[in-house]
Amino acid sequence: MTQVNTNTRSATSSLPTGEGRGEALRVIIAGGGTGGHIFPAIAIANALQKQYPNTEILFVGAKGKMEMEKVPQAGYRIEGLDIAGFNRSALWKNILLPVKLLKSFWQVRVIIRKFAPHLVVGVGGYSTFPVLRFAQAKGIPTFIHEANSFAGKSNMLLAKGATKVYTGTGGMEQFFPAEKIMVTGNPVRTSIANASIAKADALKFFGFDANKKTILVVGGSLGAKAINEAVDKHLDTLLAEGLQLIWQTGKPYGARGKERAEGKASVWVNEFITQMEQAYAAADVVISRAGAMSVAELSMLGKPTVFVPYPFAAEDHQTANAQYLVQKGAALMVKDGEAIDKVVPLAISLAKDEQQQVQLSQNIKKEGVQNADEIIAASILKEVGVAK
Repeated sequence: MTQVNTNTRSATSSLPTGEGRGEALRVIIAGGGTGGHIFPAIAIANALQKQYPNTEILFVGAKGKMEMEKVPQAGYRIEGLDIAGFNRSALWKNILLPVKLLKSFWQVRVIIRKFAPHLVVGVGGYSTFPVLRFAQAKGIPTFIHEANSFAGKSNMLLAKGATKVYTGTGGMEQFFPAEKIMVTGNPVRTSIANASIAKADALKFFGFDANKKTILVVGGSLGAKAINEAVDKHLDTLLAEGLQLIWQTGKPYGARGKERAEGKASVWVNEFITQMEQAYAAADVVISRAGAMSVAELSMLGKPTVFVPYPFAAEDHQTANAQYLVQKGAALMVKDGEAIDKVVPLAISLAKDEQQQVQLSQNIKKEGVQNADEIIAASILKEVGVAK
């Protein structure tokens, strides 16, 4: 049986044997910052515990970020690091970045010595780098999940010392050692992956007309300024075309969105959609950012989508995500700077073209993966020798 030197609870902390019997398998999952990192991480955690019941999981994230709220809501423990990413828009804010990075490494040292993980999984986000880097220095097996079509710099630096790199899409050899790559797709939230909601029931949930086409607008957890302003500008045109709208604004645009929708029966608006499975089931066409989680969910569900990539994402990875699908005839794309005039008219045109909807739906569904979380968990357990 594989022995792992964690330099923590003992000089050689051996991995457990059997199916969930004996000593627990201790796993750290590091990363977060956005739902695109957090929800796949939680899905992997759930799959690990399902396949190896005696798994003890500790998340490590960045203080003040979404994971500090979402992870405990999912039933897992999390430790926060005093760390921040590189600020591209205001360079002066990076003055304290070296200090924060050094402090985070000290915090990671304490966390790893106390928890004594058998393995560490990184999913991207600020906290991934110090946790995996320290684990690799201590000889602890590390695993990376890269959700985007353009890899982040931290994951590229960490890949050489990783046991395995799981990717959401193919063609990632330009970023990672080819022998370490396993294309798995991106894990999707259980509530969406396992949903079986009839469209008629979903439309009733939003108080909508079953005889009208429905457009769903989502801009990520914080909303998307360009998309919101485009919907605001063209809302009356959209409704005049006999369409109905589910509009997730994000908090910054919430008040304005509700003001615009007041008195309009064919518009449902809110800052956040808690039951996304209902929104997806009701939608004929989707306007969305191109974060990895959104792409994974829309692909799995086969939704005809107009993507508006966020242009300031690290390494412009959202554009890469969207272009990957556009090149396969699986989606449409509008640049953020052109969204105000183009995205809603394009979505209206798509909503009226059922043949194009069918074509896009069939092509994007080919890119979807139903059980990426289970595939990743099984591979991790096999690589560390606790499963065949």
